[in-house]
Amino acid sequence: MTNPFAQWSRASACALAIVCFAPSGAAFAAQATADVPTAGASIASAASTPAPGTPTSAAAAARSFVTSPAAIHGAVVDARTGKPIPAAIVTIDGRPLRADDRGAFSADAAAADIAVRAPGYLATRARAEAGRPVTVALAPFRPKAVYLSVFGITSKTLREAAVDLKGATAINALVVDMKGDRGITPYPSAARRASGAAARTPNAPVVRDFAALVADLHRRGLYLIARIVVFKDDPLAAAHPEWTVRDADGNIWRDREKLRWIDPSLRETWAHNLDVAEEAAKLGFDEIQFDYVRFPDARELRFSVPNTRANRTAAIAGFLRAARERLAPYNVFVAADIFGYVCWNEDDTAIGQQIETLGGPLDYISPMLYPSGFTWGLPGCTQPTADPGQIVRRSLVEARSRTGLPGVRFRPWLQAFRDYAFDRRDFAAAEIRAQVDAAEAADTDGWMLWNARNRYDPRQLPK
Repeated sequence: MTNPFAQWSRASACALAIVCFAPSGAAFAAQATADVPTAGASIASAASTPAPGTPTSAAAAARSFVTSPAAIHGAVVDARTGKPIPAAIVTIDGRPLRADDRGAFSADAAAADIAVRAPGYLATRARAEAGRPVTVALAPFRPKAVYLSVFGITSKTLREAAVDLKGATAINALVVDMKGDRGITPYPSAARRASGAAARTPNAPVVRDFAALVADLHRRGLYLIARIVVFKDDPLAAAHPEWTVRDADGNIWRDREKLRWIDPSLRETWAHNLDVAEEAAKLGFDEIQFDYVRFPDARELRFSVPNTRANRTAAIAGFLRAARERLAPYNVFVAADIFGYVCWNEDDTAIGQQIETLGGPLDYISPMLYPSGFTWGLPGCTQPTADPGQIVRRSLVEARSRTGLPGVRFRPWLQAFRDYAFDRRDFAAAEIRAQVDAAEAADTDGWMLWNARNRYDPRQLPK
């Protein structure tokens, strides 16, 4: 990757009460989660503006948001405070809409199963019937996760060591490879079999009943995030060479690990990865997180469209919008990992990741804020590993400024491995704590610790 400062920015657990009436609470502003209709915009007509002195509680909003005798209507509130949750995503019979600024929603239906989520909360489901205002209470939750690779989740030893961190440390979530860096899935994937990719990894470790494993991890109180490596996919490229990235001479290109990539601009490659994402959603994951959702960081490569900034950003944002639409019926959160320098660069870093384009299709943006990855440092910080908190703090400030999104729309990856770029120091308790403190000061939706070997010493982790 070229020096990012060539384009440096100028701006330096439990669910969930469902009741008929909730405690009153003043409405508060919130950034919209996605490009979906506001309540009443397309599924139901908008509620009338209340007169001065009208109660602004969520219960009042639920009662007043009536469009017809056949309409279901209600409001979404914080289970802890009773305050409305503006812009919550409410999916009614598979169609998403956004609650209004009082947390209210409505749809023309006699009865419906509804699914509700909002950044910073656990998702839930409910049953709504016409004429009976429903208030859906979401439990606040901030995931604090460790990463498990395909080999980590299929190894009982590594898996149980990670699970045991819950209770002994602050960890309450797992990020699990459902398609890893080498295109391996830890479960029998129908999508991989159908594409021919599974045949390229015949000896891959698998958990035969992955749904049962997911259910068990949920019973043990863990929030589960499915990590899906998208366009770096050597087995799929082997099965479909017509989908591969090419070099300037038209030959199949391989990265530094000698792995092939598939073309991010092809709808066929989108469709396959969305099939895998849907499998993860059906297995019961709470969140789908896309990694390597980018173009390769190498020069003079060929794709199905000209290799321009406009085409790259359109492809990445388009894939994420397609993912959000495909996953809408499952009420899962949608997230994506981005390079740390994407928080700072004014262009797309030549990989299609332009931070201003990502807030719409995503619930969470996850910048990889590993100090070791900030090869060129930051202005005034040439030794990132000596001050890991500064890297996290300043990058999140920049990301929030560039996007206009609140902290809860970000969940950073943090470094829990030995430095490889500067002084080779171990990232132990002090370094991890500095990063965590910086993330929490920015009010992020938790944080995630990366260690490729899946080794996490509870003595080094926050309690």
